[in-house]
Amino acid sequence: MKRIPSEIRKNWEHKLESLGFGYHSLEGLYWDESHYYEFPLHEISLIETATSELWQMCLEAVDHIIAKNLWYRFNIPEWFRNYIITSWEEDHPSVYGRFDFGFDGENLKLLEFNADTPTSLYEASVIQWYWLQELFPDKDQYNSIHEKLIDYWKYLKNYMNPHYIYFSSLTNIEDVTNVEYIRDCATQAGFETEFIPIQDIGWAEDIEEFIAGDRSIMEYIFKLYPYEWILEDGFGEKLVKNGFRSQWIEPAWKVLLSSKAILPVLWELYPGHPYLLESYFEQRNLKDFVKKPVYSREGANVTLYKDNFPIEQNTGAYGKEGFIYQQLFNLPNFNGNYPVIGSWIIGQEPAGIGVRESVNLITNNQSRFIPHLING
Repeated sequence: MKRIPSEIRKNWEHKLESLGFGYHSLEGLYWDESHYYEFPLHEISLIETATSELWQMCLEAVDHIIAKNLWYRFNIPEWFRNYIITSWEEDHPSVYGRFDFGFDGENLKLLEFNADTPTSLYEASVIQWYWLQELFPDKDQYNSIHEKLIDYWKYLKNYMNPHYIYFSSLTNIEDVTNVEYIRDCATQAGFETEFIPIQDIGWAEDIEEFIAGDRSIMEYIFKLYPYEWILEDGFGEKLVKNGFRSQWIEPAWKVLLSSKAILPVLWELYPGHPYLLESYFEQRNLKDFVKKPVYSREGANVTLYKDNFPIEQNTGAYGKEGFIYQQLFNLPNFNGNYPVIGSWIIGQEPAGIGVRESVNLITNNQSRFIPHLING
């Protein structure tokens, strides 16, 4: 993996905005094409293999959590557990997820799995592909996200009836862009679709149904809104009352994989696995480690330790559900820039990567998205 300087295209902002990518510079520069990451083919093969294997390991872990009643590790209330079990046993479909990897050229390690509400999908799929086509049309990119999204929606069409899906998120530009992109892929696959802000989803208490603004019953709802927030804000009780007459995508079992608590569970199931970092619910014997909240967003409330001394930390509102402790991985340092590789699983298949880098060791909402290409 190399970080290579690159020319910045003329009118790059206009080019991105014409593709519907409007948050390239919201809080400082987010899309950064002054450099790109170059991967040899054998490194791409390693990332692809690891993504596929870790996905299968995660599915095994869900089985294990349910079988061993490890709900308390995930702060799942008792009244919501059967709802999760049913969504798992009935194989409610998962469309996507993003594994975040640290990679130093030799070791590829799972930092965490964004399983429920991953973002940066649109820039990984469409935006960096257009960048490649304009500047390096003879090169390739590890990126079949778009095709795999459409193909997976086509596959789901055989099992979903009616073929009408509501797509929902908060109304910030990043969430809406990601959801509208996924909605567009579902439309291309033959679904009828409609966007509805998450706060506009209604609840008809008399019939215990989720309803849209025109009082239509919502049978399929794709949401970019975390399950831990749904449980916290009282919406979870309505899901249970409704009993899957409305089916939610991502499904409820993904809450187990989106929690940092999955990391010590994976280590317990696969101790010493080459793609995993040592992880526990207590500090144990770790001296160089990361303390992560069981649930958090954008690196909030994460602290890095070296020799038991904190070297970097982020504040935030998370942590009340507890913490996990994960062996510290030394990210490669490219002139003070630290990259994390986001590897996408679409349906059941690895689909491509996006690289985010930060001047901090903890990747946060100030990180930048850097395009990539394959050399070879």
